[in-house]
Amino acid sequence: MCGINGIVGINDKSIAKQKIIAMNDRMRHRGPDDEGIFVSGKIAFGHRRLSIIDISAAGHQPMQSPDGRYQIVYNGEIYNFKELKFELQRVVSGSDQQSFPFQTNTDTEVVIAAYARWGADCVNHFNGMFAFAIWDDQHKELFIARDRLGIKPLYYCFTNGVFAFSSEVRSLLASDLIPKKLDEDSLIDYLRYQTVHAPDTIVKGVKMLMPGHIIEMKKEQLKIKKYWGLTSNISKASEGKSYTEVCKDVNQLLTKSVERRLIADVPFGAFLSGGIDSSAIVGMMSKVSTEKVKTFSVTFDESEFSEAKYAQFIAKKFNTDHHEIKLKPSDFIEQLPHALKAMDHPSGDGPNTFVVSKATKEAGITMALSGLGGDELFAGYNVFKRSLELNKKAWLNLMPTFLRGAGASILLKAKPSVASEKIAELLKQNKINFNSFYPITRQVLMDQQILKIVNRAILPVNEVSQIISEIGLNDKPTNKQPLTTTSIAEISTYMQNVLLRDTDQMSMAHALEVRVPFLDPVLVEYVLGIPDNYKSTASPKKLLVDALGDLLPPEIVNRPKMGFTFPWKNWMKNELKSFCEQKIVSLSKRIFFNEQGVIGLWKAFLNDDPRVTWARIWILVVLENWMQENGIEG
Repeated sequence: MCGINGIVGINDKSIAKQKIIAMNDRMRHRGPDDEGIFVSGKIAFGHRRLSIIDISAAGHQPMQSPDGRYQIVYNGEIYNFKELKFELQRVVSGSDQQSFPFQTNTDTEVVIAAYARWGADCVNHFNGMFAFAIWDDQHKELFIARDRLGIKPLYYCFTNGVFAFSSEVRSLLASDLIPKKLDEDSLIDYLRYQTVHAPDTIVKGVKMLMPGHIIEMKKEQLKIKKYWGLTSNISKASEGKSYTEVCKDVNQLLTKSVERRLIADVPFGAFLSGGIDSSAIVGMMSKVSTEKVKTFSVTFDESEFSEAKYAQFIAKKFNTDHHEIKLKPSDFIEQLPHALKAMDHPSGDGPNTFVVSKATKEAGITMALSGLGGDELFAGYNVFKRSLELNKKAWLNLMPTFLRGAGASILLKAKPSVASEKIAELLKQNKINFNSFYPITRQVLMDQQILKIVNRAILPVNEVSQIISEIGLNDKPTNKQPLTTTSIAEISTYMQNVLLRDTDQMSMAHALEVRVPFLDPVLVEYVLGIPDNYKSTASPKKLLVDALGDLLPPEIVNRPKMGFTFPWKNWMKNELKSFCEQKIVSLSKRIFFNEQGVIGLWKAFLNDDPRVTWARIWILVVLENWMQENGIEG
């Protein structure tokens, strides 16, 4: 795990080098073990290294191929690199393929060799999380790729004939190649969903390479191509199989995924909340690892938010070396400025991962496994149940729109709340289906609230609606596979653009690598192909639990779902009140915002207005803090 940077198109080598150094310095936290720079002609690469596999000096980057033709900067892990290395060392009889002369034990060199052998098709051979760039000095071409599910980030900008890329937005800003300006349409996306959906970012002119995509730059022309997608790679391997056979397959695939992710030359551990997903990963690790697993969990003085007893139960069952990080409000307040400072792109989530990552790293761990992705794959969120219920309410479309609108108004007056606002918004849609329902479920600030706090009369198209439309989910009959449809929507929006981005930026703030076994592409493709009648929501993640057999005890399977969260409301009205108020007042005076509307929203929260929860205020606090930290205009 590392940080990568690159610039193509600056003629003056000294200027290019100066900018790469500035970009490297801005993300020093991502790679404390080593630093490297390569400048030649119009190309400049920079790298910060966090050593995980082959921690010797042989893994230094940028890395050059033995013949000097290729240069690479690479961030991530290729879990099948040993198998690929064996294949690339083999000379195929009767072909012109040559064995690659490997000089290191790194997966980085395997990526170079794979590109030398297969070109752009190399990405189809990789199982891992990655973002990398390869410069072909012979053809003067640049190749960039990002992993299938978007676990590792890659940002870029292309302005005035100069192309630059990086693992972080802040590194691009440090290059001074792009103005530090807020993108007004992306701001609305952020207010709606506490993030900005790729390929856009909050900064005007900065883009994010989409998961499963590559960039090819030839003769100063940029081409972006898709090599993998969720809906086009759903496996049919479960067709015709019994439920028992499918459970066996899921168990084997998850076990293999965990095994792959334990390959490392550094100490490793796992995040443990005591929920089904993290407990499953810890159980699997304990089963396949030859070492005692180290586990880490956050606990609170406020017992209603603490999952300590569940984490302790699992730690005892699997005999892990368990570490509890007990938080008081004063502890959190002390760490909060550091967590916000670590935020590369504004997000409504993240400080929780920052805290547990910090403690994990301080315990001597460099790599940790996480249960992220289990909810999305195995129907763990309430949105999956609501998707099933939606099909039973198709009769609402027979009702005239004005009648549904009247019902919405009555509901809002009788029971004002966030839930009521979302139901009312759905009732007012021209047609009630998955395409109108899903974008509302994950929305933070509703459009009417946004219009009151921004200085614009018309809002841009809803990005989540666009994503669903582009991947064709609204064209699929949701009454046939509503759970799979919801999985694809969750992975394509919330997971990729909130959870994975936050996990990367907050863990890498401490130079900690986080691996996510549930997001092994082979497992994802298989589970998405399992028919919905095997993915019951009658009990929590029933398919996953049944696939695990007796690995998890009933105390964990049947416990109430709490989620990994902090008691924000309490803190924001007490210990954090002054901090939040300062940020809210400052944000309200910015050009894009309506001062009266922003202050009114803050007062409504303080007065316990049920329509204004802490999350609707926190995203504003985070945004202002991030803009101040990075000198962003807007």
